Amino acid sequence: MLRSVLLYLSRQKQLRRWMETSPSAARLTSRFVAGLKLEDALVVTGRLQRECILTSLDRLGESVTTFEEAAASRDGYLEILHTAAARGFDATISIKLTQFGLDLSQEVCRANVEQLVRDAAGLGRMVEIDMESSEYTDRTLKITTALHQAFGNVRAVVQAYLYRSAKDIERLCALQLPVRLCKGAYKEPPSVAFQKKADVDGSYVSLMKMLLERGTYPGLATHDERIINEAHRFTRERGIPPEKYEFQMLYGIRRDIAKRFVEEGYRIRFYVPFGEAWYPYFMRRLAERPANLIFLMRNFLRG
Repeated sequence: MLRSVLLYLSRQKQLRRWMETSPSAARLTSRFVAGLKLEDALVVTGRLQRECILTSLDRLGESVTTFEEAAASRDGYLEILHTAAARGFDATISIKLTQFGLDLSQEVCRANVEQLVRDAAGLGRMVEIDMESSEYTDRTLKITTALHQAFGNVRAVVQAYLYRSAKDIERLCALQLPVRLCKGAYKEPPSVAFQKKADVDGSYVSLMKMLLERGTYPGLATHDERIINEAHRFTRERGIPPEKYEFQMLYGIRRDIAKRFVEEGYRIRFYVPFGEAWYPYFMRRLAERPANLIFLMRNFLRG
C-alpha cells in the first residue's frame, strides 16, 4: 500500500513543484541531493575532498526515450567528467545504462558509454556502471565486462539480494574487474531475489567476504553498522589492509560513520547525486523499498 502511494506521489506535478520550491523541502533536498546544477555538486565534491572523503558523481535523470536524449546524457556526463578533472577532483562518475539508450539499442548504448569511458581513461578516472532492475543485469554486465577488457577503468555493481550474484562475483573476480556491492533496492519477485531482510543481509556478508579475499579493490556500499563491523573484523582477521577496499555511502547518510572512518584511516566514498530530476528519483527510491522512508528520516533527524 505504501509503495503504491509513493509511486502515485512521484507522478504528481503540483507536489513536485511545491517540493522543489518549498524552504522546508529544501532542507531535505540539501541533505541528500547535492543540488540542481553541476556547480552545486562540484562545491560539495570540493568540500568532501577537503575532508578526505572520496566521491562518485551522478546526474539524476529519467530513462531516455530517444537516441537524441541518449546522446545528450552522454554529453552531459562528459562535461561532468572533464570539469571535475580540470578542478583536480579525483571523483568517479556513476551512470545508469538506461540513460545512455539501453532500452533503445544495446549497440548505441555501448558506443555512448565507450566514449565516456575512453575519455575517463585518458584522465585517469573511473566510471562506475550502476545496476538497475534484474531485467537489465545480463546486458549491463555484458557492456561493463567489454569496456573493462578494453580500457580497465570501470567498476561493476552487484546486488546482494539476487540469487545469481555469487556466480556473477566469481566471474568478475576472475576478470579482475572491480565490484561495488550493494544490497539492492528494486522490487524483485521471489523467483530471482531474496525477500527477507535477514536473507539479504546474509547474502551480502557472504559476497562481501568473497570480494575482500578475491576481488580487485571492492566497494562495500552499506550503511548497516553490523555489516560494517563484520567487515572490520574479517579484514583484521585476514590481514587485509584498508587501502585494498573502500566503503561507500549515500551523500547525507551516516556522516558520523564517515568522520570516524577517515580518522581511523579507512577509505570512504559518498555517492553524490544532483540534478533537476531529484524529486521523482527520491520518491521512487522510497517506493522501491518503503522501509527506507523510516531509515532516511531517522538519519535526517540524527544529523
